[in-house]
Amino acid sequence: MFKTLKNDFPASIVVFFVALPLCLGIALASGAPLFSGVIAGIIGGIVVGFLSGSKIGVSGPAAGLAAIVLTAIGTLGGYQNFLVAVVLAGIIQIIFGVLKAGVIAYYFPSSVIKGMLTGIGIIIILKQIPNFFGYDEQSSWDFEFFEIDGGNTFSELFNIINNVHPGAALIGAISLAILLLWDNVLAKKSKIFTVIQGPFVAVVLGIVYYNLTKGHDILSIGQSHMVNVPVPEDATSFFNQFSFPNFSAITDHGVWIVAFTIALVASLETLLCVEASDKIDPDKNVTPTNRELLAQGIGNIVSGLIGGLPITQVIVRSSANVQSGGKSKLSTILHGFLLLISVILIPTLLNMIPLAVLAAILLIVGYKLAKPVLFKQMIDLGWKQSVPFFVTIIGIVFTDLLVGIGMGLGVGIVIILLKSYQNSHFLNMEDKSNGKPKVKMTLAEEVTFFNKGAILKELDRLPDNSSLELNLLKTRYLDYDIIEILEDFTHKAKERNIDITLISKRGVVENPESYIAFFKERPKSNISLS
Repeated sequence: MFKTLKNDFPASIVVFFVALPLCLGIALASGAPLFSGVIAGIIGGIVVGFLSGSKIGVSGPAAGLAAIVLTAIGTLGGYQNFLVAVVLAGIIQIIFGVLKAGVIAYYFPSSVIKGMLTGIGIIIILKQIPNFFGYDEQSSWDFEFFEIDGGNTFSELFNIINNVHPGAALIGAISLAILLLWDNVLAKKSKIFTVIQGPFVAVVLGIVYYNLTKGHDILSIGQSHMVNVPVPEDATSFFNQFSFPNFSAITDHGVWIVAFTIALVASLETLLCVEASDKIDPDKNVTPTNRELLAQGIGNIVSGLIGGLPITQVIVRSSANVQSGGKSKLSTILHGFLLLISVILIPTLLNMIPLAVLAAILLIVGYKLAKPVLFKQMIDLGWKQSVPFFVTIIGIVFTDLLVGIGMGLGVGIVIILLKSYQNSHFLNMEDKSNGKPKVKMTLAEEVTFFNKGAILKELDRLPDNSSLELNLLKTRYLDYDIIEILEDFTHKAKERNIDITLISKRGVVENPESYIAFFKERPKSNISLS
């Protein structure tokens, strides 16, 4: 790990600045104590970072669970009862890992994963624009379309018009300019600009700006537009911020329902983010998914035991890690330690960081996830790739992450079925003027009940008084439904004066009834012809 320290340490600083407001904002949106989000970020970085097999994945509290957490805290009778569900969810995730449920990650099409990354990039941009202009709402950290305050993603954008804060907008614009200059000009001129990251410079400048303009009538930035980390007065008050589960609530069936819900949603989000982060990893590392579920399960147990929110792998932080040059899990672990050290030693300094500066950093992250060139690339790949891609984006932007992915996956499955329907066979017709017209039908390697409609359609189209040559030489699997279709057709063929010749590995059969009878005698419908 330490061989890539020169890459991982600067990346960890950027991930820290991205993670800090997300941890606090998600805790706020979840109706949980602010410090619970920081705890989840620390555990996600240090504990899950050590145990995970992912090189660049970063874990922490997830916006996708905010609505579940908010509801559960109310229905279970308090935050300490909810923490029992978090611990149980971690145990369930470990069971998922032992049962090797991580294989699910490999069944999501590339077009859907790319749509997920792009959709999240667009959501980040839309949600951070209010913070950038100093219009700070709780919904800035709520990644769903319909927000907790009753509005939606676009209504918040319209509300900005009459709520622009001059000081926040100014430092936001300056920070964005610094980040663009750093990425596009300075980083290409000297190595020093790759070691010292642009986001770090923007944050330092933001702190300086806050202190220089303090008390100014127009340019000063109020506390509502700043990072808001709890500031303990002494060691006792610091440790009092931790909460502990009330295990007497473990007999409540509601706790178990919430635990299973968190385990399922957190595991699915993690697996999706694993697939997505591997796709944007320039070194193309492959994360062991079952190990990831085990790591996430242990992380959630630890987080729940000391008062933290549920944890998943999070694509916003993971993509920031990749974009900042992170090479190994060391950057993830270091960002966890930075969170821990900062909330202990410098919480007052952290509270001098304007949210507009962090919004500028997230705007860059969002743009890199949703680059316009990607849209052109997906369109050039054809409709079979572009349609699931765009459906996933639309679903994520106008609903939430899991619904959007489900929509894209559903469209992808429909396209697969359509192609399976079309590719079940090859048909060639030979017109013989001195005899019967001859039709050659070659079946595909695997023919299932999905292909029934296409094959039935072609068989019904055969002209009367013709001959059919059915070629099964390439066919390795023939579904029982197809055998029944062929059996029925042999009877109809006699009435329509259609001669059938069947070519298979058993040779040429002029009497196909005997060949079909061979399959009819099989006790199972799964028939292999190899």
